[in-house]
Amino acid sequence: MANIQLFQSLKNKFLPVATAINEAGAPAYQLTPKHQLAQYAATGCLNATYYASAEAQLAEVLELCQGIDPQFIAQTAVYCRERGYMKDMPVLLTAVLATQGRPQLAAVFNRVIDNGKMLRTFVQIVRSGATGRKSLGSRPKKLVQAWLNNASEKALLSASVGSSPSLADVVKMVHPKPAEAWREAFFAWLLNKPHQAETLPPLLAGFKAYQQDRTQPVPEVPFQMLTALELPAQAWARIAMQSGWQMVRMNLNTFARHGVYELPGMVEAIAAKLRNAELIAKAKVFPYQLLAAYKAIDPEMPVAIRDALHDALEIALANVPRIEGEVVVCPDVSGSMSSPVTGYRAGATSTVRCIDVAALVAAALLRKQPHTVVLPFERDVVRCGLDHRDTVMTNATKLASIGGGGTNCSAPLAYMNKRKLRADLVVYVSDNESWIDARRNSATATMQEWEMFKRRNPHARLVCIDLTPHATTQAIERADVLNVGGFSDDVFKIIAAFAAGQLSAARWLGEIEATAL
Repeated sequence: MANIQLFQSLKNKFLPVATAINEAGAPAYQLTPKHQLAQYAATGCLNATYYASAEAQLAEVLELCQGIDPQFIAQTAVYCRERGYMKDMPVLLTAVLATQGRPQLAAVFNRVIDNGKMLRTFVQIVRSGATGRKSLGSRPKKLVQAWLNNASEKALLSASVGSSPSLADVVKMVHPKPAEAWREAFFAWLLNKPHQAETLPPLLAGFKAYQQDRTQPVPEVPFQMLTALELPAQAWARIAMQSGWQMVRMNLNTFARHGVYELPGMVEAIAAKLRNAELIAKAKVFPYQLLAAYKAIDPEMPVAIRDALHDALEIALANVPRIEGEVVVCPDVSGSMSSPVTGYRAGATSTVRCIDVAALVAAALLRKQPHTVVLPFERDVVRCGLDHRDTVMTNATKLASIGGGGTNCSAPLAYMNKRKLRADLVVYVSDNESWIDARRNSATATMQEWEMFKRRNPHARLVCIDLTPHATTQAIERADVLNVGGFSDDVFKIIAAFAAGQLSAARWLGEIEATAL
């Protein structure tokens, strides 16, 4: 009989050999430069991650931008802001276009710089010199002036909250020439210059009046402008009702400390706001932000508020499409997944970890597809009993409580191959830093196990969702393999389109390149 081991190995002869070493020091496949940029932009928050420093990420993105078509840089910035809901990375790419003097700048600026905080971040990045120069330059300066001269009073007031730079610093840099008397008075107030009180815009005038007389109505200004004042519970209740959805989500404990929930009808009113589908959509909320709010709330929080967060998460994931066929989802619960999903930042590190997001994706797919098989993995597959009838929040919390161990991305596929399980779609949610299954001078173990799986499931497709910014993957991009980065709900739409064979040949990059400027 022929040598079984010899001919077994020849089955994988034509699989591509790993072309790179990942951050964990194991073989992997190098993503193309465009794919790398997209990955960094969709997942990077310019903070330190488990494997890479913030400085290393910045250097990598800037180097990638030197060799990539500015049109793609522009499309990536818009895509990651509008569909990925990212902040700092789209601004960085906009600053790169500004420094390079690219014609796409104006279109990208108007799409990415959509609020005052983004404006201040843009000025901060350009003035830092990180992208190549420390002055704004004439075209960027005109764009900043135009933003200041066209923003609503509410947008300007929101922009006035914050520093490094402050909005006053920005105004001093670009010297906007307002056409309206109220805008001129606003800038004078901002710069502590003389101005005519009667020409102040209404919200600012109301704020100044409230400072002098607390019997006046609470003005509809950013709540940060009011927190330095001693406010009664009724004033805080008014703030809760007139503030944006995200602000309410982030300050549920603040309202509790100030007695808001003790006022008649306020628990019901805030709960109704939290589960308002229109407000959730407008806020561009990450599903994981609702999980963060739920994890952070005080144990004594009214049950109605807790239930509203459960409902809000279900609503935020309502557009997760149902995927036909048998689905297996594999959330990575290894030790490296315990790092914050937005990276480490002194004094502002998110409590939400990569493992929480992976668990959330798995729970959401299970909710839409009750027969979904969930295979959490670290060194090996870890069993976890989930009920599709439970809320996404409940199942995500169960999954995220596992955690620990080394990373073995091939483990779920090996588990399925051993048991001869079938599936039409396999979805990984991971940081892709596999090292337990490292094999030198060959294809990665993940690709070898996938090839075996495909022999039994010839029409199956594999999706690898990566939650962290880096340049490699364990499964090489090809007709049946999709690598996609990010943690907004747009990822679900891309998975569904890929599963249904509706993505273009360019896949995820094709989605980005289809972004109209």
